[in-house]
Amino acid sequence: MNRIEKALIHALFVHLHHNADKAIDFGMFKRVNQNVDSVWPGALLVGPDANDDAAVINIPGCDCLVVGKMESHCSPCVPRPYDSAATGAGGAMRDVVAMGARPIFALDFIGTRPPEEEVIVGPCGFDGKCTCGKCVTMTSQERINLMLKGIADMCQAMGVFVAGGGFSTSFSDIVPAMVVSVTGKLVTEKPLTKPAKSAGDKIIIIGETGNDGNDTLYRAGLVPVMYPAEALFNEERNTMEASLAAFATGKIKACSDLGAAGLGAAVCESARFGGLGARVDLSKVPVKTKDIMPEEIFICETQARMLLQVATEDVEEVLKAIRSKGVAAEMIGEITNADENIFTYEDKTIAVIPNHPSAEILAELSK
Repeated sequence: MNRIEKALIHALFVHLHHNADKAIDFGMFKRVNQNVDSVWPGALLVGPDANDDAAVINIPGCDCLVVGKMESHCSPCVPRPYDSAATGAGGAMRDVVAMGARPIFALDFIGTRPPEEEVIVGPCGFDGKCTCGKCVTMTSQERINLMLKGIADMCQAMGVFVAGGGFSTSFSDIVPAMVVSVTGKLVTEKPLTKPAKSAGDKIIIIGETGNDGNDTLYRAGLVPVMYPAEALFNEERNTMEASLAAFATGKIKACSDLGAAGLGAAVCESARFGGLGARVDLSKVPVKTKDIMPEEIFICETQARMLLQVATEDVEEVLKAIRSKGVAAEMIGEITNADENIFTYEDKTIAVIPNHPSAEILAELSK
Protein backbone atom coordinates (compact mmCIF):
# COMPACT_ATOMS: atom_id res chain seq x y z
CA MET A 1 0.00 0.00 0.00
CA ASN A 2 1.15 3.53 -0.68
CA ARG A 3 0.38 6.30 1.81
CA ILE A 4 -2.73 7.60 0.05
CA GLU A 5 -4.17 4.08 -0.11
CA LYS A 6 -3.50 3.67 3.61
CA ALA A 7 -5.22 7.01 4.28
CA LEU A 8 -8.43 6.08 2.47
CA ILE A 9 -8.57 2.46 3.65
CA HIS A 10 -8.15 3.76 7.21
CA ALA A 11 -10.94 6.31 6.65
CA LEU A 12 -13.29 3.74 5.11
CA PHE A 13 -12.70 0.74 7.36
CA VAL A 14 -11.15 1.97 10.64
CA HIS A 15 -12.10 5.59 11.37
CA LEU A 16 -15.41 5.78 13.22
CA HIS A 17 -16.88 8.40 10.87
CA HIS A 18 -17.43 5.66 8.27
CA ASN A 19 -17.74 2.84 10.81
CA ALA A 20 -20.18 4.13 13.42
CA ASP A 21 -21.50 0.59 13.87
CA LYS A 22 -18.27 -0.18 15.79
CA ALA A 23 -19.31 2.30 18.48
CA ILE A 24 -23.11 2.27 18.20
CA ASP A 25 -25.47 -0.71 18.49
CA PHE A 26 -27.51 -0.25 15.32
CA GLY A 27 -29.18 -3.59 16.07
CA MET A 28 -30.94 -1.88 18.97
CA PHE A 29 -32.39 0.72 16.59
CA LYS A 30 -33.38 -2.01 14.13
CA ARG A 31 -35.34 -3.80 16.87
CA VAL A 32 -37.04 -0.56 17.86
CA ASN A 33 -37.94 0.18 14.25
CA GLN A 34 -39.38 -3.31 13.74
CA ASN A 35 -41.68 -2.75 16.72
CA VAL A 36 -42.72 0.71 15.58
CA ASP A 37 -43.44 -0.70 12.11
CA SER A 38 -46.51 -2.41 13.58
CA VAL A 39 -47.92 1.05 14.26
CA TRP A 40 -46.75 2.64 10.99
CA PRO A 41 -46.42 -0.28 8.53
CA GLY A 42 -43.88 0.39 5.78
CA ALA A 43 -43.30 4.02 6.79
CA LEU A 44 -39.51 3.73 7.19
CA LEU A 45 -38.14 3.27 3.66
CA VAL A 46 -34.44 4.00 4.27
CA GLY A 47 -33.18 3.71 7.84
CA PRO A 48 -29.88 3.68 9.75
CA ASP A 49 -28.92 0.18 8.58
CA ALA A 50 -29.05 1.17 4.88
CA ASN A 51 -25.58 2.81 4.73
CA ASP A 52 -27.05 5.68 2.72
CA ASP A 53 -26.79 9.47 2.75
CA ALA A 54 -30.06 10.18 4.58
CA ALA A 55 -33.22 8.61 5.99
CA VAL A 56 -36.44 8.41 3.98
CA ILE A 57 -39.90 8.21 5.56
CA ASN A 58 -43.27 7.62 3.88
CA ILE A 59 -45.75 9.61 5.95
CA PRO A 60 -48.86 7.43 6.30
CA GLY A 61 -52.00 8.98 4.84
CA CYS A 62 -50.02 11.53 2.82
CA ASP A 63 -48.69 11.40 -0.70
CA CYS A 64 -45.33 12.60 0.59
CA LEU A 65 -41.90 11.08 1.14
CA VAL A 66 -39.75 12.95 3.67
CA VAL A 67 -35.95 12.86 3.77
CA GLY A 68 -33.90 13.74 6.86
CA LYS A 69 -30.22 13.95 7.82
CA MET A 70 -28.25 15.08 10.87
CA GLU A 71 -24.67 16.34 10.44
CA SER A 72 -22.03 17.46 12.94
CA HIS A 73 -18.98 19.61 12.31
CA CYS A 74 -17.57 19.96 15.80
CA SER A 75 -13.76 19.70 15.51
CA PRO A 76 -13.49 21.87 12.34
CA CYS A 77 -15.20 24.69 14.29
CA VAL A 78 -12.03 25.07 16.38
CA PRO A 79 -9.84 26.50 13.55
CA ARG A 80 -12.68 27.96 11.43
CA PRO A 81 -16.04 28.30 13.23
CA TYR A 82 -17.88 30.24 10.53
CA ASP A 83 -16.95 28.10 7.53
CA SER A 84 -17.19 24.85 9.46
CA ALA A 85 -20.68 25.54 10.79
CA ALA A 86 -21.75 26.58 7.30
CA THR A 87 -20.26 23.47 5.68
CA GLY A 88 -21.84 21.25 8.32
CA ALA A 89 -25.23 22.68 7.39
CA GLY A 90 -24.43 22.50 3.67
CA GLY A 91 -23.29 18.90 3.98
CA ALA A 92 -26.55 17.84 5.64
CA MET A 93 -28.48 19.61 2.87
CA ARG A 94 -26.47 17.82 0.16
CA ASP A 95 -27.17 14.49 1.85
CA VAL A 96 -30.88 15.24 1.63
CA VAL A 97 -30.52 16.26 -2.03
CA ALA A 98 -28.55 13.06 -2.74
CA MET A 99 -31.64 10.99 -1.90
CA GLY A 100 -33.67 12.91 -4.49
CA ALA A 101 -35.17 15.63 -2.29
CA ARG A 102 -35.21 19.40 -1.97
CA PRO A 103 -34.35 20.49 1.61
CA ILE A 104 -37.01 22.57 3.37
CA PHE A 105 -36.04 23.23 6.99
CA ALA A 106 -33.17 22.88 9.45
CA LEU A 107 -32.83 22.42 13.20
CA ASP A 108 -29.51 23.25 14.83
CA PHE A 109 -27.74 22.67 18.14
CA ILE A 110 -24.78 24.65 19.47
CA GLY A 111 -22.95 23.56 22.62
CA THR A 112 -20.00 25.56 23.89
CA ARG A 113 -18.22 27.07 26.86
CA PRO A 114 -19.85 29.87 28.91
CA PRO A 115 -20.15 33.05 26.78
CA GLU A 116 -17.61 35.08 28.76
CA GLU A 117 -14.77 32.51 28.58
CA GLU A 118 -11.96 33.02 26.09
CA VAL A 119 -11.30 30.56 23.26
CA ILE A 120 -8.53 30.35 20.66
CA VAL A 121 -9.72 30.27 17.05
CA GLY A 122 -7.15 29.08 14.52
CA PRO A 123 -4.68 26.26 13.81
CA CYS A 124 -3.51 26.06 17.44
CA GLY A 125 -7.01 26.02 18.91
CA PHE A 126 -6.75 22.34 19.85
CA ASP A 127 -3.60 23.03 21.89
CA GLY A 128 -5.14 25.83 23.94
CA LYS A 129 -2.18 28.12 23.22
CA CYS A 130 -1.15 29.82 19.99
CA THR A 131 2.39 29.22 18.76
CA CYS A 132 1.84 30.01 15.06
CA GLY A 133 0.94 33.69 15.42
CA LYS A 134 -2.12 33.24 13.17
CA CYS A 135 -4.79 32.47 15.76
CA VAL A 136 -7.35 34.87 17.23
CA THR A 137 -8.41 34.98 20.87
CA MET A 138 -12.10 35.74 21.29
CA THR A 139 -14.89 35.10 23.75
CA SER A 140 -17.03 32.00 23.48
CA GLN A 141 -19.95 34.33 22.69
CA GLU A 142 -18.10 35.74 19.69
CA ARG A 143 -17.41 32.22 18.45
CA ILE A 144 -21.07 31.30 18.98
CA ASN A 145 -22.05 34.26 16.82
CA LEU A 146 -19.73 33.10 14.02
CA MET A 147 -21.10 29.56 14.13
CA LEU A 148 -24.71 30.73 14.07
CA LYS A 149 -24.00 33.12 11.22
CA GLY A 150 -22.42 30.29 9.22
CA ILE A 151 -25.54 28.16 9.65
CA ALA A 152 -27.86 31.08 8.89
CA ASP A 153 -25.95 32.15 5.78
CA MET A 154 -26.02 28.61 4.37
CA CYS A 155 -29.74 28.28 5.05
CA GLN A 156 -30.40 31.58 3.29
CA ALA A 157 -28.26 30.58 0.30
CA MET A 158 -30.09 27.26 -0.03
CA GLY A 159 -33.60 28.58 0.62
CA VAL A 160 -33.98 26.50 3.80
CA PHE A 161 -35.98 27.57 6.87
CA VAL A 162 -34.30 27.62 10.30
CA ALA A 163 -37.21 26.06 12.15
CA GLY A 164 -35.64 25.76 15.62
CA GLY A 165 -32.92 24.02 17.57
CA GLY A 166 -31.09 23.82 20.86
CA PHE A 167 -28.35 25.67 22.74
CA SER A 168 -26.09 24.97 25.72
CA THR A 169 -23.17 26.81 27.36
CA SER A 170 -22.35 24.01 29.81
CA PHE A 171 -19.59 22.49 27.66
CA SER A 172 -16.05 22.52 29.08
CA ASP A 173 -14.20 20.93 26.16
CA ILE A 174 -12.02 22.87 23.69
CA VAL A 175 -14.17 21.52 20.86
CA PRO A 176 -17.67 23.01 20.63
CA ALA A 177 -20.73 21.05 19.50
CA MET A 178 -22.24 21.99 16.15
CA VAL A 179 -25.07 19.78 14.96
CA VAL A 180 -27.57 20.42 12.17
CA SER A 181 -30.60 18.36 11.16
CA VAL A 182 -32.14 18.99 7.73
CA THR A 183 -35.49 17.75 6.42
CA GLY A 184 -36.73 17.84 2.86
CA LYS A 185 -39.40 16.51 0.49
CA LEU A 186 -38.63 13.86 -2.12
CA VAL A 187 -39.06 15.19 -5.67
CA THR A 188 -38.06 11.99 -7.49
CA GLU A 189 -40.42 9.04 -8.05
CA LYS A 190 -38.48 6.94 -5.54
CA PRO A 191 -35.44 7.54 -3.31
CA LEU A 192 -32.08 7.72 -5.06
CA THR A 193 -29.75 5.40 -3.20
CA LYS A 194 -25.98 5.22 -2.90
CA PRO A 195 -25.16 1.60 -3.89
CA ALA A 196 -23.98 1.11 -7.49
CA LYS A 197 -26.54 -0.75 -9.59
CA SER A 198 -24.86 -2.13 -12.73
CA ALA A 199 -21.39 -2.71 -14.16
CA GLY A 200 -20.85 -0.41 -17.12
CA ASP A 201 -22.77 2.51 -15.63
CA LYS A 202 -20.90 5.80 -15.97
CA ILE A 203 -19.87 8.02 -13.06
CA ILE A 204 -20.58 11.76 -13.33
CA ILE A 205 -19.26 14.37 -10.92
CA ILE A 206 -21.03 17.70 -10.39
CA GLY A 207 -18.98 20.70 -9.20
CA GLU A 208 -15.31 21.61 -9.02
CA THR A 209 -12.69 20.14 -6.68
CA GLY A 210 -10.14 22.16 -4.72
CA ASN A 211 -7.45 21.33 -2.15
CA ASP A 212 -9.46 22.47 0.88
CA GLY A 213 -11.00 19.96 3.25
CA ASN A 214 -7.74 18.00 3.49
CA ASP A 215 -8.56 16.41 6.87
CA THR A 216 -7.85 12.83 5.72
CA LEU A 217 -4.55 13.84 4.10
CA TYR A 218 -3.57 15.67 7.31
CA ARG A 219 -4.34 12.67 9.54
CA ALA A 220 -2.24 10.51 7.20
CA GLY A 221 0.72 12.91 7.51
CA LEU A 222 0.64 13.79 3.82
CA VAL A 223 0.17 17.54 4.37
CA PRO A 224 1.59 19.66 7.22
CA VAL A 225 -1.52 21.76 8.04
CA MET A 226 -5.21 20.88 8.29
CA TYR A 227 -7.18 23.15 5.99
CA PRO A 228 -10.93 22.72 6.62
CA ALA A 229 -13.30 22.91 3.70
CA GLU A 230 -14.39 26.39 2.66
CA ALA A 231 -18.06 27.34 2.71
CA LEU A 232 -19.31 27.81 -0.86
CA PHE A 233 -22.72 29.41 -0.64
CA ASN A 234 -23.60 30.24 -4.25
CA GLU A 235 -21.93 27.05 -5.46
CA GLU A 236 -23.98 24.95 -3.03
CA ARG A 237 -27.22 26.42 -4.36
CA ASN A 238 -26.10 25.97 -7.97
CA THR A 239 -25.05 22.36 -7.34
CA MET A 240 -28.39 21.63 -5.71
CA GLU A 241 -30.32 23.09 -8.66
CA ALA A 242 -28.09 21.24 -11.13
CA SER A 243 -28.63 17.97 -9.25
CA LEU A 244 -32.39 18.48 -9.23
CA ALA A 245 -32.26 19.18 -12.98
CA ALA A 246 -30.38 15.92 -13.47
CA PHE A 247 -32.95 14.08 -11.35
CA ALA A 248 -35.75 15.47 -13.54
CA THR A 249 -34.39 13.46 -16.47
CA GLY A 250 -35.41 10.29 -14.64
CA LYS A 251 -32.11 8.71 -15.68
CA ILE A 252 -30.19 8.63 -12.38
CA LYS A 253 -29.43 5.10 -11.15
CA ALA A 254 -27.36 5.95 -8.06
CA CYS A 255 -26.41 9.16 -6.28
CA SER A 256 -24.24 10.21 -3.36
CA ASP A 257 -22.91 13.34 -1.74
CA LEU A 258 -19.15 13.95 -1.68
CA GLY A 259 -18.47 14.35 2.02
CA ALA A 260 -15.83 12.93 4.36
CA ALA A 261 -12.75 11.62 2.47
CA GLY A 262 -14.16 13.13 -0.72
CA LEU A 263 -14.40 11.51 -4.13
CA GLY A 264 -12.42 8.43 -3.14
CA ALA A 265 -14.77 7.52 -0.31
CA ALA A 266 -17.94 8.26 -2.29
CA VAL A 267 -16.89 6.04 -5.20
CA CYS A 268 -15.60 3.20 -3.02
CA GLU A 269 -18.64 3.09 -0.76
CA SER A 270 -21.08 3.17 -3.67
CA ALA A 271 -19.26 0.35 -5.45
CA ARG A 272 -18.79 -1.80 -2.33
CA PHE A 273 -22.39 -1.43 -1.13
CA GLY A 274 -23.52 -2.48 -4.61
CA GLY A 275 -21.20 -5.50 -4.69
CA LEU A 276 -19.25 -3.97 -7.58
CA GLY A 277 -16.04 -2.05 -8.33
CA ALA A 278 -15.08 1.16 -10.13
CA ARG A 279 -12.43 2.78 -12.28
CA VAL A 280 -11.99 6.57 -12.14
CA ASP A 281 -9.67 8.90 -14.08
CA LEU A 282 -8.90 11.75 -11.69
CA SER A 283 -7.53 13.89 -14.54
CA LYS A 284 -11.09 14.28 -15.84
CA VAL A 285 -12.39 15.82 -12.61
CA PRO A 286 -13.15 19.58 -12.92
CA VAL A 287 -10.73 21.43 -10.61
CA LYS A 288 -10.45 24.92 -9.16
CA THR A 289 -6.71 25.32 -9.61
CA LYS A 290 -4.12 23.84 -11.99
CA ASP A 291 -1.56 23.12 -9.29
CA ILE A 292 -3.77 20.67 -7.38
CA MET A 293 -2.22 17.24 -6.74
CA PRO A 294 -3.95 14.04 -7.90
CA GLU A 295 -4.04 12.90 -4.26
CA GLU A 296 -5.99 16.06 -3.37
CA ILE A 297 -8.49 15.46 -6.18
CA PHE A 298 -8.83 11.92 -4.86
CA ILE A 299 -9.56 12.64 -1.21
CA CYS A 300 -10.14 16.35 -0.42
CA GLU A 301 -13.56 17.38 0.85
CA THR A 302 -14.35 20.45 -1.25
CA GLN A 303 -18.01 21.36 -0.82
CA ALA A 304 -20.80 21.73 -3.41
CA ARG A 305 -20.15 18.45 -5.24
CA MET A 306 -22.31 15.45 -6.06
CA LEU A 307 -21.73 12.06 -7.67
CA LEU A 308 -24.21 10.42 -10.06
CA GLN A 309 -24.31 7.11 -11.92
CA VAL A 310 -26.17 6.71 -15.21
CA ALA A 311 -26.39 4.23 -18.07
CA THR A 312 -23.96 4.89 -20.95
CA GLU A 313 -26.71 6.02 -23.32
CA ASP A 314 -27.96 8.64 -20.84
CA VAL A 315 -24.66 10.43 -20.12
CA GLU A 316 -25.09 13.28 -22.59
CA GLU A 317 -28.69 14.00 -21.58
CA VAL A 318 -27.76 14.16 -17.90
CA LEU A 319 -24.66 16.30 -18.53
CA LYS A 320 -26.75 18.71 -20.61
CA ALA A 321 -29.30 19.05 -17.79
CA ILE A 322 -26.56 19.75 -15.22
CA ARG A 323 -24.70 22.25 -17.40
CA SER A 324 -27.94 24.11 -18.15
CA LYS A 325 -27.62 25.44 -14.59
CA GLY A 326 -24.11 26.78 -15.26
CA VAL A 327 -22.37 24.10 -13.19
CA ALA A 328 -19.27 22.12 -14.21
CA ALA A 329 -19.81 18.40 -14.70
CA GLU A 330 -17.86 15.57 -16.31
CA MET A 331 -18.03 11.83 -16.82
CA ILE A 332 -15.01 10.57 -14.88
CA GLY A 333 -15.24 6.79 -14.84
CA GLU A 334 -17.42 3.71 -14.70
CA ILE A 335 -18.69 0.95 -12.47
CA THR A 336 -16.97 -2.42 -13.01
CA ASN A 337 -17.40 -6.06 -11.98
CA ALA A 338 -14.13 -5.98 -10.03
CA ASP A 339 -13.83 -6.28 -6.25
CA GLU A 340 -11.64 -3.19 -6.11
CA ASN A 341 -11.64 0.48 -7.08
CA ILE A 342 -8.87 1.86 -9.28
CA PHE A 343 -8.03 5.57 -9.38
CA THR A 344 -5.67 6.83 -12.07
CA TYR A 345 -4.35 10.22 -13.16
CA GLU A 346 -3.62 10.10 -16.88
CA ASP A 347 -1.25 7.11 -17.17
CA LYS A 348 -0.37 6.79 -13.47
CA THR A 349 -2.22 4.67 -10.91
CA ILE A 350 -2.81 6.78 -7.80
CA ALA A 351 -4.61 4.24 -5.63
CA VAL A 352 -6.18 0.79 -5.71
CA ILE A 353 -8.72 0.38 -2.91
CA PRO A 354 -10.05 -3.13 -2.21
CA ASN A 355 -13.67 -3.63 -1.23
CA HIS A 356 -12.58 -6.10 1.43
CA PRO A 357 -9.13 -5.36 2.89
CA SER A 358 -7.38 -8.29 4.53
CA ALA A 359 -7.43 -8.73 8.29
CA GLU A 360 -3.67 -8.08 8.28
CA ILE A 361 -4.08 -4.71 6.55
CA LEU A 362 -6.85 -3.63 8.93
CA ALA A 363 -4.80 -4.72 11.95
CA GLU A 364 -1.85 -2.67 10.71
CA LEU A 365 -4.00 0.43 10.13
CA SER A 366 -5.69 0.07 13.53
CA LYS A 367 -2.42 0.44 15.46
